[in-house]
Amino acid sequence: MTENPSTARTIHQHPLAYLLGLEGVALMRAFAGEYDRAFTEARIAEVRELLDRADELGPGIDVPPLPVSDGYDGWASSYDGEDNGCFPMRDDVLLPMLDTLTPGRVLDAACGTGAVAQQLLERGHEVVGIDGSEAMLSRARSAVPGARFELGDLTALPLPDGSVDHVVCSLALTHLRDLSPFFTEAARVMRPGGHLLVLDTRGHFLGSSRYPLVKEAPDGRVGHIAGYHHGLGDYLRAALPLGFVVRACEETHLGDSIVGPGVEAAPLTPGPPNIWELHPWARDAANAAKAGQSAVVAWDFQLEETRPV
Repeated sequence: MTENPSTARTIHQHPLAYLLGLEGVALMRAFAGEYDRAFTEARIAEVRELLDRADELGPGIDVPPLPVSDGYDGWASSYDGEDNGCFPMRDDVLLPMLDTLTPGRVLDAACGTGAVAQQLLERGHEVVGIDGSEAMLSRARSAVPGARFELGDLTALPLPDGSVDHVVCSLALTHLRDLSPFFTEAARVMRPGGHLLVLDTRGHFLGSSRYPLVKEAPDGRVGHIAGYHHGLGDYLRAALPLGFVVRACEETHLGDSIVGPGVEAAPLTPGPPNIWELHPWARDAANAAKAGQSAVVAWDFQLEETRPV
């Protein structure tokens, strides 16, 4: 699930560029009628202020590519303890889908530290988890001793044909440029009639097909791990030709305020820009740009008993 290092490229991330981008999206929504004259004039004034304060924001940073496995190896020690808004959204939409699965043998693909594997065990399933990060697997083995965990890739699952009843994949498909190889592998290892539950993030960078995450490898290298924004049609085009049918699809969306009134702009941490540190520098623009944005999507696909020829 790692982007080919020969094709991955260094990206340039500039804090002022991100803030001006938020202002632009907010102004476009105002132009469409979502916000009034006063809001529009305030945004234009804030753009001028940000330009005047450019030196406080610092220069742009060139961020090299980092293999996904290296990024997750470095992330493993803090992953479960972070205030990650995706986790409660994952639980809100994925756990009710887990409740519908008939007990059986389940593959937790890209199992991470084992949170979903634990949920599956508690529902009476036999669980095998695979992940591309040895550090994440080490934590999963300690946290969920009742499951079996192996190193593996989403596009080459280390399981025999028809060896599991269901497959679950949470917060991982964003790292694949093309979804088709994973769905092909899921259909191969599943028994007909089983369910493939997929939960995926929708990306932060409005209008872009890319979703890079800046991470630090265990050896201190800092870079961006590959991420992609997939449209809803991308999942369907990957799934339907293989005999999957849609049983459910749920999305969660951001609220109207991602930056609360008590959060003040502060000096930025050195290194690649942290977008969560940047949002308070343009609170109203950030809230307006992201209000109602799709955050995660969850699918319940069932593999038909008779597959397409």
